[in-house]
Amino acid sequence: MTLLRRCFAAFLLSLLSYTAVQAAPKVEKVVYHVNDTANAAAALRNIRNHLDASPQATIVLVAHGAGIDFLLDGAIDKDGYPYDVAVRELVRRGVGFRVCNNTLQGRGIERQRVLPEAVIVPSGVAELSRLQTQEGYAYIKP
Repeated sequence: MTLLRRCFAAFLLSLLSYTAVQAAPKVEKVVYHVNDTANAAAALRNIRNHLDASPQATIVLVAHGAGIDFLLDGAIDKDGYPYDVAVRELVRRGVGFRVCNNTLQGRGIERQRVLPEAVIVPSGVAELSRLQTQEGYAYIKP
């Protein structure tokens, strides 16, 4: 094989490799941040709309401070509707919910009051940081 053919073959292989890498779809990963339950209904609505537009998205909601209240057993919105119904529906669609243990301890809230669909993490802000820096999640704050 001549040098020109080898160079051309190498060029074609590199072009095909580059094209294959570029064509691979990126996974859409998003973390929603809630630190005030007043924003919980909007966050849940945004997540529902997000999944309707992008069903393959990986979505996690992280709550801390006053934002955890809607993830407690018996929590209702301003119209009297229970939050757990919306949370369960989103969990069925693949959404993850995380609750800050520092908040639970600081406010004297028993872990058993947290909805079973939510995962308790050591620190809500540390979880936000970890998801963004280590796992490549985009950040949204409703």
